[in-house]
Amino acid sequence: MHAYLQLMRIANCAMAAFAALIGVLIAFRIIFEQPLQAFPFFEAGSVGIAVMLVTGAGNTINDYFDVGIDTINRPDRPIPSGKVSKQQALFFAAFLFIAGIAIAGFINLVCALIALFNSLLLVLYARNLKATPFFGNAAVGYLTGSTFLFGAAVFGMEGLYALSVLFLLATLATIAREIVKDIEDMEGDRKAGATTLPILIGKKQAGFVASALALIGIAVSPYPYMNSMLGEYYLPLVGIADLLFIAGVYAVLKNDPALSSKRFKLAMFMALFAFVAGA
Repeated sequence: MHAYLQLMRIANCAMAAFAALIGVLIAFRIIFEQPLQAFPFFEAGSVGIAVMLVTGAGNTINDYFDVGIDTINRPDRPIPSGKVSKQQALFFAAFLFIAGIAIAGFINLVCALIALFNSLLLVLYARNLKATPFFGNAAVGYLTGSTFLFGAAVFGMEGLYALSVLFLLATLATIAREIVKDIEDMEGDRKAGATTLPILIGKKQAGFVASALALIGIAVSPYPYMNSMLGEYYLPLVGIADLLFIAGVYAVLKNDPALSSKRFKLAMFMALFAFVAGA
């Protein structure tokens, strides 16, 4: 059992489930002016379980396709160590995907469609997109942002609209940070024969792409307040997040990707806190 939990990366799954529950809570507070007693606890719990299963399936299928690399770099992982066979890992991933999509289907059609699409994307990422410049970064960004969106999908299309800006901010910030991390890892990636965006177009140009994505996120961040979707606490807190994003942009343009990555990560947490406080 422990080996299968390792395959799932259960702590990572729990964090994803928590993010989805935050998505449910924020969407509920934006859409409804009701006390928390009216909160859809059963649906929220179902969302958390579905996200844990699909995330665990994605981590498992990632290990399935990475077994060659892990045999060299991480021989203690369940598949290279022989604790779980490749076939067992594949069947386990399929079971988790099917179970996660099925639970999402019991919530509503929107949740089911997001779970199905994300499951297919996780397989495609593990098999092909991970080694594809920018598209691999974009897939990680979307999957991160869609965790919040999946929680909001409990309330159907109205929930998706309510969290559209948080989804966009999380997606853009994650893509930018992934590109910055690729800049930081250029030397090792080049030796390993990888083709990342910085290797393909150059460190400086990749920094410009990451900066542009972060600045787009900053530009749209005031929208929930201006559209009366979030309260007065949102604006000053998201302003702090925006300043951290700007600091991250400055760091990457000054050729300090390690510092930039840390600032982007901190800015993402502050932006999430701003949404929670504003809701």
